[in-house]
Amino acid sequence: MSIDAKIVKELRDKTGAGMMDCKRALVELMGTL
Repeated sequence: MSIDAKIVKELRDKTGAGMMDCKRALVELMGTL
């Protein structure tokens, strides 16, 4: 599954988590924020 970088950035801005942590979480959630 491909995760849009824009969604990863939005999650990072909201949580302060690392990029790979955010990407991993989004993959688990199938890209929903």
